[in-house]
Amino acid sequence: MNRIVHRFFTFVCLALIAASVHAATQDIPSIRQAVKAFVTNQTAGLPGDVGVEVGEVDPRLTLPACPMLEPFLAENGRLWGNSTVGVKCRDKWTIYVPVKIRVMSNIVMSARPLAQGTSIGPQDVMLRKGDLAESPPGILTDAGEAVGKTMASSIPSGYPISRGMLHSPLIVLQGQSVRLISSGKGFQVTSDGIALGAAADGQTVQVRTPSGQIVSGIVRPGPVVEVGF
Repeated sequence: MNRIVHRFFTFVCLALIAASVHAATQDIPSIRQAVKAFVTNQTAGLPGDVGVEVGEVDPRLTLPACPMLEPFLAENGRLWGNSTVGVKCRDKWTIYVPVKIRVMSNIVMSARPLAQGTSIGPQDVMLRKGDLAESPPGILTDAGEAVGKTMASSIPSGYPISRGMLHSPLIVLQGQSVRLISSGKGFQVTSDGIALGAAADGQTVQVRTPSGQIVSGIVRPGPVVEVGF
């Protein structure tokens, strides 16, 4: 009888110990949930529809239970495409979880083959859904950003268009007369000048004034060259 009682007591003790160990172990799904909530919040301002895929955490991993999980972006990381998010429990442990961020948005593509020097019209571009995180840097998402510009190189039909592929049309040509606008605090002076180079909107060009002075300014439609003091 005593042997049966002893065995029962031993079984109860082992069960309590196992339950205590289990209760003190961090739940792995809660780590992944914390990572997803962190990434979702941090990417709320990105353009397009953001999708977050949290990678697996080794289910064999045994970590002490944490009252407050603290997700953070790994050093030199960015929440774009394939990335890594750290999760720490202060003074206890830190792990790193892989994540994949997709940013689905309209992407501007060529509607037909476009040769170098082609001036782009509305009929030359189209919009297709794509992942910005897997697209080249500077990819266009608004067709209006391409219309009116010229191709810096040739591309085939259905090719994504980025800012680096485009040239803005020249507003000022070398030797052209321009209107100079000189602005400062509380004053504005206008005069005429001759452009010493060619430039597009927003680019810098040198201008010779009637007195022979050479100044530099920003080209604007008009053609106008803004000179600040």
